[in-house]
Amino acid sequence: MTARSFRVGADIGGTFTDITFLENGQTVHSFKRPSTPDDYSRGIVEGVLALLARIGGKPTEIEEVVHATTVATNAILEGKGATTALLTTRGFRDVLELGRLRMPELYNLNYEKPTPLVPRHRRYEIAERMGAHGDIVLPLDEDSVVEAARSIAASDTRAVAVSFLHAYANPQHERRACEILAGMLGPEVFVSCSSDVLPEIREYERTSTVVVNAYLGPVVRSYLRALSTRLRDAGIHAPLQVMQSSGGVMSALSASEKPACIIESGPAAGVIAAARIGAAGRSNDIITIDMGGTTAKAAIIEQGQPARTTEYEVGAGINISSKLIKGGGHAVKLPFIDVSEIGAGGGSIIRVDAGGLIQVGPDSAGAVPGPACYGTGGTRPTLTDALVVLGYINPEYIAGGAVRLDAERSRRAISEQVCAPTGLDLETAAHGVYAIAASTMMRAVKAVSTYRGRDPRDFTLFAFGGNGPAVAAEIARLLDMKRVVVPSHPGVFSALGLLYSTTEHDLMQTYFCALDAIDSDRLDTAYRKLETSMFAGLEADGFTRADIEIERLADLRYAGQAYELTIGLTDRPGDPIDIAAMGAAFHREHKQTYGHASTSDPLEIVNIRVTGRSRSDRTDAYRPSAPDARTGVAGSPSMRTCWFGPDWGHLETPIITRLDLAAGDRESPLIVEEYDATCVVPPGWTAGLDELGNLVLTASER
Repeated sequence: MTARSFRVGADIGGTFTDITFLENGQTVHSFKRPSTPDDYSRGIVEGVLALLARIGGKPTEIEEVVHATTVATNAILEGKGATTALLTTRGFRDVLELGRLRMPELYNLNYEKPTPLVPRHRRYEIAERMGAHGDIVLPLDEDSVVEAARSIAASDTRAVAVSFLHAYANPQHERRACEILAGMLGPEVFVSCSSDVLPEIREYERTSTVVVNAYLGPVVRSYLRALSTRLRDAGIHAPLQVMQSSGGVMSALSASEKPACIIESGPAAGVIAAARIGAAGRSNDIITIDMGGTTAKAAIIEQGQPARTTEYEVGAGINISSKLIKGGGHAVKLPFIDVSEIGAGGGSIIRVDAGGLIQVGPDSAGAVPGPACYGTGGTRPTLTDALVVLGYINPEYIAGGAVRLDAERSRRAISEQVCAPTGLDLETAAHGVYAIAASTMMRAVKAVSTYRGRDPRDFTLFAFGGNGPAVAAEIARLLDMKRVVVPSHPGVFSALGLLYSTTEHDLMQTYFCALDAIDSDRLDTAYRKLETSMFAGLEADGFTRADIEIERLADLRYAGQAYELTIGLTDRPGDPIDIAAMGAAFHREHKQTYGHASTSDPLEIVNIRVTGRSRSDRTDAYRPSAPDARTGVAGSPSMRTCWFGPDWGHLETPIITRLDLAAGDRESPLIVEEYDATCVVPPGWTAGLDELGNLVLTASER
């Protein structure tokens, strides 16, 4: 008998926790269960054990657990991070309030800036000063650090951020201050140093990033410890890896030290997997839409590469990436997959506002109390209830029976809280909710395409998440997109994507110089220094140098600009750095991003970056196993009456599984039911399977 081994992906959502197993690198097993907000780690371990029991596996056969978590982003969005203090250079106490003096809502007279994560009375000014080139202007006054540590020790502070002026050029003062703090406060107080998290110019961004890192530190550290303990208690001793916002994974220990790196942990996994499938299916230009129970996320993949950014803001009710609109949240200047995220999901609550207009979200019923049809205490109607009323999803259960549904509760909730105040009939109200939700999610797609000079009609819409396939065709219709792809295992796709991400670390250093004045040998030496540190970090995680591939990048700008664009260097290791090629690459990127370039203006290099990735079989193009019988819902009816809006009305709609499409394409309307998701194929579309088993929807000419 062949020995069994499993790699496990676990993705926590606001409504469901998704578990996937990859057995012997080939067979996929999946399981969905309601999330456990009281202790998310409990839901993960219980789900893993339940899936092991179902397939006859053993805890000792698990080789690796890869995890995506919302713990970090939720702590910021809900204001539930650790009580944090900040040590900063004398005279820079108010940098968090000053920020960049940007206002994202220019004409909103009632706009309020986000409250800093560290209140002013917890910020301590330290006598010290570094010059911009790393020279010591004023030595560190260690007595002022000791005095601050005593004050912190006497308070309820659980984390400390240290950000001194020009520490990116010389971290000596920061490192010494952190040594004093760690010695006086002990291991239970999380201490974070800006030169370790973001050794980059710009005091506000660096200070904000290290404050976010410290604010999350105790929360993430406690959570990962609890999860590791639960796994060990369950007999699972495999290493625990955590997804980063940049699309790579890192060890749980590294994530505990740099929790700001995992703020957008979950959304990144699905984008990485979509890029793998796109490459395998020869479709390199993709827009992803990932819709779960609470949020919808969109991202763009061009020429097989997900768009990435270091311009990110989190908190104050939003998570946003933008080079143009700033000031709405707390800056986190670290690598992110460029994701647009909005509050729209299956659990989005429906309400009628004072003007009689129907609103969908952004607040969600989540897993508890859940949509009205769950029968678990929720009384407010949600998008899921509207989908039940329209006949789009199974009126009896979802997730293979993990959640039982009560269709009558959906009808009653929408009738009483939507139809009564608006005068609409039941189906019209439910379809209006569906259309509003789709148009809201369309804005997320436009945020990563139209608003950045890309025409969505040139892309394939790639839909996943528990609810993404249910609304994908309607989103595509609104944007005049002609092709929609729904991958195998769409409802747990992000969890599956975790298993195709590589271990990845990023390092950077400010290297400010006019591009035409650069000494290529000195620049190469600076890169090699970063690469030495990169090798050391990845070797500590168990990789050999032969396992590691290095990518060099640089942040460039036109002289006089305030912000940079990141470009990759194409030189092979050992070759001289081609400065002219760097400049040409920047001009191309600037043209693509902003619509113009100026080859006559001088350029500046601001930062150099190095990304180190582990070489692994999982970097190969993802080829899913063929869909099996379990991708359909056992006992589902062959026909169901569905409402497709006033143009089509009620239509008797075949209910099929993905397997039924293996015989050939079928005309709409159709409902494709699977264990973990439901795909709605409305009139005007054709459904079929490609060679990888992906469900492909093609729009009729219109």
